[in-house]
Amino acid sequence: MIIVTTDFVPGKEIKEFKGFVKGNIVQSKHIGKDILAGLKTIVGGEIKEYTEMMDEARQRAIARMVEDAKNKGANAIVGMRLQSAAIMQNTSEIIAYGTAVLVE
Repeated sequence: MIIVTTDFVPGKEIKEFKGFVKGNIVQSKHIGKDILAGLKTIVGGEIKEYTEMMDEARQRAIARMVEDAKNKGANAIVGMRLQSAAIMQNTSEIIAYGTAVLVE
């Protein structure tokens, strides 16, 4: 699956638009990682536990978006975007979305 943030795929021609596709995940903090992260805020620096958690959440959201595109018969996604939002205390939603297309 080709995924681009542009409205076209360089060197390819869009033959058919398949429609909007998305994938999302709501991720909550692990209490053990939350305690470690809290300690790290005292001394400063990157909180690697959260970085890893959010990276994994982004990958899952993208995988779900790709599955949605495959189910629509697409072989590429253009205009892909990622967004995140706090849903409730200690949870975040990551959504990946774009337009599924068939390219040659």
